[in-house]
Amino acid sequence: MRANVYRLLAVLLREPPDESHLSILSTMQGDETSLGKAVATLARLAKITTPEAVKLEYNALFIGVTGGELQPYGSHYMADFLHESPLERLRFDMTRVGIGMRPGVNESEDHIAALCEMMAGMILGDFVARSSLEEQKSFFKSHISPWAGKFYKDLQNARNSVFYSAVGSVGAAFVEIEESAFEML
Repeated sequence: MRANVYRLLAVLLREPPDESHLSILSTMQGDETSLGKAVATLARLAKITTPEAVKLEYNALFIGVTGGELQPYGSHYMADFLHESPLERLRFDMTRVGIGMRPGVNESEDHIAALCEMMAGMILGDFVARSSLEEQKSFFKSHISPWAGKFYKDLQNARNSVFYSAVGSVGAAFVEIEESAFEML
């Protein structure tokens, strides 16, 4: 389940969803938990939005003419500059656990979508071997926890965010769950 949520976030934050993805998203069910409510809101928005509208929103948020409204990079949030020491530490840890960047990906490794993909892969054993909960905790605490919650809250409140506000709600609720669960280890 954790890997599925990480993969969902990775897909939605890597590029805007197409008609097929929106159709799948619209079938998701929520519950009364904070994550469940966020998922239900995302499903409702997926039913009423179009690929064109969500693409315009994605571009305004993350691309823009001179850069988007938000920077989805850990180094931006942790060091206030892109490609700084947080990215160097991430690359070291990626090498240590056997993670390489996927071919054809143009974003730096500290992009929130890449980090979500890495966590999913660590959970499922997509790399050298399945990572222990302690290794997952260490990676999460070093590279996601210090900034992802703030990023997701910024995404929820961004001026150009409608569909992606719900993505931010899912991400924020999930990061809180991960934080709590890892504290129990």
